Amino acid sequence: MPIVSLENTITIAISVRDRHLSAQWYAEKLGFELLYHADDAGWSEVRTMTEGVTIGLGEQAEPTPGNSVPVFGVADIASARKALEAADVRFDGETETIEGMVSTATFYDPDGNALMLAQDLTG
Repeated sequence: MPIVSLENTITIAISVRDRHLSAQWYAEKLGFELLYHADDAGWSEVRTMTEGVTIGLGEQAEPTPGNSVPVFGVADIASARKALEAADVRFDGETETIEGMVSTATFYDPDGNALMLAQDLTG
């Protein structure tokens, strides 16, 4: 039995210089659909052709090529984090919340690869 119950969604977070341009590229080249631009958060998302899988585009001045983070949807981030911490999973800082949008928490696998939990707050 897993420690945390994940939802049927995953977002692959990618660092990009210009998320509007990147979203257009993903739409034109791969046929992905723009879901939204959250300009205040520096974040955009596109829907892939795979059910429940999106690509999140996080804007950074100097993105690191090849750096992507799987983001797993959870219904209750506080309980999921508590359960993983009780199992000695290491987290990076506090859970971050953008009111009315999302709460996220970054954690690491045994090799130091970043993963993230996300609770959708859009209702």
